Formats: sequence, structure tokens, C-alpha cells
Amino acid sequence: MKFEPHKKVKNFYTESKHTLSMSYKPTPEGFRRTLKIVIAGILILGIMGYVISTILGFIV
Repeated sequence: MKFEPHKKVKNFYTESKHTLSMSYKPTPEGFRRTLKIVIAGILILGIMGYVISTILGFIV
């Protein structure tokens, strides 16, 4: 097997170009919906972490 970094770079460039051509800018409504879901997930994980930390603080 030969080490051919130029082929890897060319393959990465081709795949990246394909990915960018398939992507699109979200509509404002879609962006807001995604933002709400992400914020809700962060809050849920934060609350769960706080509750678990508090419970373990009382146990230990």
C-alpha cells in the first residue's frame, strides 16, 4: 500500500462539495423550531444533572 495523501485530500474535497451542495438554508420557522428543541434539551439535561448531583450530595 502506498501513502498517497493527495488522493485523500481530493476525496475529502469531493465529498465536502457534495455535502455542501445538498445542504440548504433553513426557513425562519424551521430555525426557531430547531432552536427551541436544542434549548429544551440543554435545560432538561441541566436539570437532570442538578437533581442527580443534589441526590448524591445527600447520600454521600
